[in-house]
Amino acid sequence: MTDLKKLRLFMLLAPLLSGGVLVFAFPGWNSNLSVWVWIFPLLTVLWPWRDVEDVKTRPFWRGYLAGLAFFLPNLWWVRHSSRVIGGAVDDSWVGWGAELMGFGAVIGLSAYCAVYFGLWAWFTHRFARPKVRTLTKDSWQSSMLHSLICAFLAAAAWVACEWLRSTTVFTGFGWNGLGVAMHRNLPLIQAADLVGVMGLSFLPVFTACTAWNTLTRLVFAYRGEGMCKTRLDFTVALVLMLVTAGYGMLKLTEVRKDDIKVRTVLIQPNVAQVDAWTGRLAESIYERLNQFTRMYATAKEGKSSTDLVIWPESALPVNLNDKFHQLPEGWHTKYFDDLLHAGEFNLLTGTEILRDDGKSHVSAVLFHGNAASRQDYHKVHLVPFGEYLPLRDIPPFSFLRGVLPGDFTPGERTEPLQMVTPEVQLIPLICFEDTVGRVARKFVREAPQMIVNISNDGWFLQSVETEVHLANALFRAIELRRPMVRATNTGVTCFIDTHGRIISRLSDPETGTSFLEGTLPGEVNVPRHPVMTLYARFGDWFALTMLLICAVMWLRARLARKSIS
Repeated sequence: MTDLKKLRLFMLLAPLLSGGVLVFAFPGWNSNLSVWVWIFPLLTVLWPWRDVEDVKTRPFWRGYLAGLAFFLPNLWWVRHSSRVIGGAVDDSWVGWGAELMGFGAVIGLSAYCAVYFGLWAWFTHRFARPKVRTLTKDSWQSSMLHSLICAFLAAAAWVACEWLRSTTVFTGFGWNGLGVAMHRNLPLIQAADLVGVMGLSFLPVFTACTAWNTLTRLVFAYRGEGMCKTRLDFTVALVLMLVTAGYGMLKLTEVRKDDIKVRTVLIQPNVAQVDAWTGRLAESIYERLNQFTRMYATAKEGKSSTDLVIWPESALPVNLNDKFHQLPEGWHTKYFDDLLHAGEFNLLTGTEILRDDGKSHVSAVLFHGNAASRQDYHKVHLVPFGEYLPLRDIPPFSFLRGVLPGDFTPGERTEPLQMVTPEVQLIPLICFEDTVGRVARKFVREAPQMIVNISNDGWFLQSVETEVHLANALFRAIELRRPMVRATNTGVTCFIDTHGRIISRLSDPETGTSFLEGTLPGEVNVPRHPVMTLYARFGDWFALTMLLICAVMWLRARLARKSIS
């Protein structure tokens, strides 16, 4: 094999290696090192030390390859959503149709998400690539400044691309950014209350790029081809990391003395999606929900030991209004009246609300006292291809109408639900809404609040999706500095404090699995006078600033080319 062919092969394999290494940073492996080193193979292609004739970089496609190598294994769990429709209850084969649709979902979503890796690679190669001569032969001041500017632009572009991925095309899909990969590094992730989880992604890219530039100088100096050996730019990156960690330590050591304690019980029915559809377990599901709730909420000597009981998304086997008359008339009213009279507690449940005007909502309903005393929240951020079909009448999307015959209607209000006793507001986030910071922040008020997520991850069977969902969700507690509880159908049901720490979670004490039926009681410490974080006030201001900087760089270069021509 000639040297030219070897180089071409390397330029193909290096991006694949980068994407593959990044996979290990997320649930399933949770390698803390991977998020800091994954980018180096890709930088050898995007920021080469020498250009070689007859070898085209094609930066977009190199980045796209890295994105595919990351997302295909990272999103492998998506395939189960289609398999469940085909009747799957485990990994057993359920037929070519369902299996191929599942593979298609993984490939399609991965192919879309990889576009943003490609966009970042193109921008980084075109506008942020450092000049080797400036790095290695100019004065240390010029070399350092040039390196910092290039590293800043590369990191800014990454944050901008994550924001675009999370907002564009069918409301976006922002899961598993680099910030999420740091979910176990408590000191570093506390800065999410300033810049959001996408802003955290700036740090590993900036650090890696300055490290690459430092390595470039050292190699050229060792070869006798360069004089500059400064490491000050990399030192700046390390100082930024230390400042971020220092801020995090200050937050982690804060002491609050004026909290409201909300005694809470989370119920996890662990009902398979197939069983939920057939309705054959409806009677036993209602009975189990009733038993679990009474176990904790029944008043003893006139007092209830529980303030709030939470059932997960779609907990009710029959939609709350019973539009199709599956139950005797008034059955739900009697059921909730009997249950709520057992004690003085609040009950939050997920359900579908089908209205007479034809609109349908995925909803959370808070009861207190009786069935008539209730507050409703209708989910505002629906899941495309799950809760509605985008471009329903346009091929190829129209081919999926048989799978999704109807659409849910998004809600229009983002008002918290108000508990009676204690006087604490609930921020109700349904399913994937707890992974979307720009949605969660709309509920924030200057009042005692706790975040409540109700989810049904049964669509993804016993896969790593439940842990991935949790890793993406816990950042809402940090961004908003509100405690969070998650009541899920199949896991992970847990309590999370205002620093993103998982205080307790429902799991089997012997096997550690979270896929089980059970309850999780606990106390939520709700700040009586919660802070309004920078992120709560201004949202994705940091990501938008980075996007604006990148847009200005692109426009400046475009105008410069026009003036030359």
